[in-house]
Amino acid sequence: MIDMTTVPRTFGLFFLTAVAELLGCYLPLLWITGKGSIWLLAPAILSLAAFVWLLTLHPAASGRIYATYGAVYIAAALLWLWLVDGVTPTTSDLVGVGFALFGAAVIVVGQGGAK
Repeated sequence: MIDMTTVPRTFGLFFLTAVAELLGCYLPLLWITGKGSIWLLAPAILSLAAFVWLLTLHPAASGRIYATYGAVYIAAALLWLWLVDGVTPTTSDLVGVGFALFGAAVIVVGQGGAK
């Protein structure tokens, strides 16, 4: 059986990992598109290093864990779209992320204590 006390902590770690990944990719984009200085590459490198480090903190390095992380990444990317890019997610965006998160929940709950 799955320990339900670890689920919020794990999903919080997934969210922090996703934010580090998004920031590490977004800052170079600002520089490439001329919307920011080359100095944005320094925090981007730090953010991507944090992303890699955060990946090592996940409960297990398995496809199942990364599949679940993928769903949280999709949700974080849509939140980023809304808060950073100023683009309101569409109904289909929200339905899609709902499916992804539901799928992640099925993976997590369905495995119980499996590794």
